[in-house]
Amino acid sequence: MGWTPPVTSTGRGPGADPRPSPGSGAAGIGLLLVLALGTGAVGVAGAESVEVLRDGDLAGWEEKIFSGKTLYETVRRDGRTVVRATSRGTASGLYRRLRVDLEKTPILNWTWRVDAALGDIDERTRAGDDYSARVYVIRSHPVFVWRTRAVSYVWAGGRTEGETWPNAYTDSARHVAVRSGDRQTGQWVGERRDVRADFRALFGEDVRSIDAVAIMTDTDNTGATASAYYADITFTSE
Repeated sequence: MGWTPPVTSTGRGPGADPRPSPGSGAAGIGLLLVLALGTGAVGVAGAESVEVLRDGDLAGWEEKIFSGKTLYETVRRDGRTVVRATSRGTASGLYRRLRVDLEKTPILNWTWRVDAALGDIDERTRAGDDYSARVYVIRSHPVFVWRTRAVSYVWAGGRTEGETWPNAYTDSARHVAVRSGDRQTGQWVGERRDVRADFRALFGEDVRSIDAVAIMTDTDNTGATASAYYADITFTSE
């Protein structure tokens, strides 16, 4: 499923409207529309680093439901406080609106853990558009919604690590397989991406700021079960 976030969480998570969006096919466009039509982003221009998620604190995060609710909750795991996502044939996500200046802090850092990849599925198709874990960055457009752009960093099941492809529902989003398969499942993995460079490579556009970050674990298309952990999402200058 594609993206248009928010999620229910326990602990310190947000309380959001539980009504689902009509069908998982809308998810690829939904999140983009939600953010494009009113970012309300908090400006952080000038900051040398921008904390998006720390110590599992979901204050400021919102929920978007596409097809059933993935459970997002703040838990203790391996001596740290993190966000756990559990999907059982469901698709929903959490997003946080905030303006990040990519000219000053273009590097996205995060840590995640996946219990198991979803197996040999074709994520380029709608039937296979499910992910054990993904982190989105979104650049909205205040006037032309169709010019909203999103990069989705995923833990893939069937695609090769390093591979990129369009979202199955909208050309406005591109996926990057940062991890793939079960080789590093069951352990914490740290990531680092130059978001500005990725937008340039994937869309041919110089994106100087982003307006939201999202996390999503979804299995509505395959009907599978997946669990993942997200921690320490931060933008830095280098």
